Amino acid sequence: MHRTFTATLLLCLITLSAFAQEPLKPKQSPLDMRTYKFEDGTYMKVIYSRPHKRGREVFGELVPYDKIWRTGANQATELTITGPVWFGEQALAAGTYTVFSIPQKDQWTLILNGDLGQWGAFNYAQDQDVLRVTVPVVNTPESWEPFTIDFEQFENHVDMVLIWDRTKVAVSISQQEQ
Repeated sequence: MHRTFTATLLLCLITLSAFAQEPLKPKQSPLDMRTYKFEDGTYMKVIYSRPHKRGREVFGELVPYDKIWRTGANQATELTITGPVWFGEQALAAGTYTVFSIPQKDQWTLILNGDLGQWGAFNYAQDQDVLRVTVPVVNTPESWEPFTIDFEQFENHVDMVLIWDRTKVAVSISQQEQ
């Protein structure tokens, strides 16, 4: 009995030692989060995974045009807003929404969907859409290696900006009068 325990313990230590010597590799599409807080305390948080270009042709190939996209990698992107806002020109209630998009060469359709916890866009259900906005594509002078979502503040609103490779889209978000 003692020998079996000792042999098992020794095997566990050897296995742990082998794992300890192998360096941890960074995730291919790491998870990220961006936040923004309006003066009245309304808070926005976007959680998404950041795929990288890695020499690939992004839009039109890796991310096909005219098809639903999870707007990132891995689990679909989620946006939480704690108060009512204007998303583009549409009223949006406080809540958490899955962010899908349909990229096109000259414009994107951004979609906020009520079905949470999605992996990819495999189970996307259009009947769960809360709203859709169409935004123009802006071509950037420099190429962005990782897909990036951020908030850019202006005088009366904030833009949620999505940028990858040489493609940038933005949607204006502003507070609703209470």
